[in-house]
Amino acid sequence: MRVLIFGNSGSGKSTHARALAQQHGLAHLDLDTIVWEAGRIAVARPLDAVRADVQRFMAAHPAWVLEGCYGDIVEAALPSCTELLFMHPGQATCLANNQRRAWEAHKYASPEAQQSMLPFLLEWVAQYDVRTDSCSLAWHRRVFDAFDGPKRELTEQQPDSAGAQAKAAMAYQEYPLPPALAACVDCRWASSDARCPLDGRSALR
Repeated sequence: MRVLIFGNSGSGKSTHARALAQQHGLAHLDLDTIVWEAGRIAVARPLDAVRADVQRFMAAHPAWVLEGCYGDIVEAALPSCTELLFMHPGQATCLANNQRRAWEAHKYASPEAQQSMLPFLLEWVAQYDVRTDSCSLAWHRRVFDAFDGPKRELTEQQPDSAGAQAKAAMAYQEYPLPPALAACVDCRWASSDARCPLDGRSALR
């Protein structure tokens, strides 16, 4: 199993990647850990160096899950993956998940440093549908549509007019996917108390 998970910030990528890694014994690479210079906020490493690290990771592990929002890096890894998961739960879910995100010590030196970047991050997340960079919806859609292997897109369903639930459920497009991923998202993603059945986490990324 070699799974690529991608989508907007706050879409649930890391939660699902950790669950898969734990359940199936997969090596797990969060692209955020290699894209940015260590100890420097929002300072990117050279793209060639990042891609080389990804290739080394994939070569070193026969089974893995790789996740991130960087469409160009995901695209370069496509030939090696066996499953593709596009996390696309909607802007409201992504914004809410970022606002309640716990301190990420691998990205920020302190909770205060992380909080100082939150306004910028929320604005960037909100522009997902209109941006054209490698982390945009347009780029992600192109990557997903071009992949001809097993794939799945996670999207947010709007409540129906007949008085559906206050919190929107999540639905998958019809593409083959390992049962673990389908089971992992039986929770209510828009709910603040939602817990993933595989790892019990309530905060989604």
